[in-house]
Amino acid sequence: MTSTHATRPELFTRLAELGIETTTVEHPAVFTVGESDALERDLPGGHTKNLLLKDAKGKLFLVVAEAHASIDLKSLHKILDCARLSFAKPELLLATLGVQPGSVTALAVINDCAGLVDVIIDQTLMNYDLINCHPLENTATTAIARDDLLRFIRATDHEPRIVALPVRNTEMNTAHPAPADQGTAH
Repeated sequence: MTSTHATRPELFTRLAELGIETTTVEHPAVFTVGESDALERDLPGGHTKNLLLKDAKGKLFLVVAEAHASIDLKSLHKILDCARLSFAKPELLLATLGVQPGSVTALAVINDCAGLVDVIIDQTLMNYDLINCHPLENTATTAIARDDLLRFIRATDHEPRIVALPVRNTEMNTAHPAPADQGTAH
């Protein structure tokens, strides 16, 4: 199957067509939340981790969570009213969202023209004025206004579902909200 996915410049063109302003910072490739921790100090707003999950019936979910959220994947399926969830394989990630592991982002819905993916956004992220995500590549981070991100997702014919994600009961479950002067809204 051959398909064409949007490139980073094409993504920025689409954002501009929608009148959405962004700020992008280049950096070395990051593959994990831990690797991106140093960037967070210099970039105001909420930071994300993104998971492409597949349920037992083949339904796909792009979960966009606060970077340090400790999501209880075993109970998430109950909130989403779907079968049990597992991580999508890299081949499916590339075919559906046009990105490699480490570059998963809410902005990748630009490549889901078939509408196969449900977009699930962590309610915690709605507390930030700015949300930081990769622009289809993990060598940069793009800051986008919260409302503009939602508008962009809707412009790709996806209706984002904002939910309170279940968290694992663990001592490691501590979110790192940005200080008030770092882009938080509430």
